[in-house]
Amino acid sequence: MKKLLTSAALALAALTGPALAEYPTGPVQFIVPWPPGDFEDILTRMIAADMAEATGQPASVVNRPGGGDGPFPGALEVLNAPNDGSVIGSFVIGVPIVGPKIDIGIEEDSFVPVGIFLTYPFVLAASGDAPYSNMAELAAHAQDNDVVLGHFGAGLTPTAVSMAAAAKMGFEFADDSAFDLLDCNTLSSGDADVINTTLALIEPCLDDINVLGNIGAQPIAKLDGVETIAAQSGVNDVELWNGLFVTKGTPQEVIDTIAEVAAKTMASDEAQALMAETGAAVYWQGQEEAQARIEADRAKSAEINEILGR
Repeated sequence: MKKLLTSAALALAALTGPALAEYPTGPVQFIVPWPPGDFEDILTRMIAADMAEATGQPASVVNRPGGGDGPFPGALEVLNAPNDGSVIGSFVIGVPIVGPKIDIGIEEDSFVPVGIFLTYPFVLAASGDAPYSNMAELAAHAQDNDVVLGHFGAGLTPTAVSMAAAAKMGFEFADDSAFDLLDCNTLSSGDADVINTTLALIEPCLDDINVLGNIGAQPIAKLDGVETIAAQSGVNDVELWNGLFVTKGTPQEVIDTIAEVAAKTMASDEAQALMAETGAAVYWQGQEEAQARIEADRAKSAEINEILGR
């Protein structure tokens, strides 16, 4: 993490003021394809505020939740926008990894990464009175009982990881449903038995639920004793991250200016405090490293899809 932030600081030092004078020449919109309130929304709003301050041009966040279609309606809105940096996507891993595989007009090179700034503390959770508190207990329970999974989209990384883990452990979910919001109410209402969601959305009821595992390479420090789903099931450790993207053909100087602002935002005390408080990983990973990470995650996604027979 310190290395990433140091790299961001060096990049900031190398950039000069004139780029900010050339771009933007008008309002900038950041498209977040989810409802307000989660990590990507909070951090993107910080970036937008810093963009407005740095450039003197209005910068706003527009939320475009897609329901069962996940982030893809919002991604298509960015894809159809001018490639001048006036519309910027704040996207999860699923847009560049899954989008090209579902025949909606997104190609592997449709978007250019500006950088990645967030790894979600994504978890698989159940109500506190569920008769299972980890993946092994869930697998045993699901042999004789129906378990319904709630998720943010069938093609998204946490959903695929959860289903692949189930397959590896010899069970399957009886049903699954997509939601725009997955929080304490989803579990208390019985709309789903197990949910894929971020830690922030279940923080208010954390003492009253069972967190079965987290999705990622490392356990979440504030979840004492909770192991990763990868460690419990044997699936790979692909993580759910979020980054900024622009459309192919956007000038490099525009990308560099957006990156300059975003790197400064992620290094701010406010963003780093969010990381400390929530278990999210907040950093700035620049364009070249982000592209390499996307390629590596495409290979991991292919492995998950092979397990699922896709």
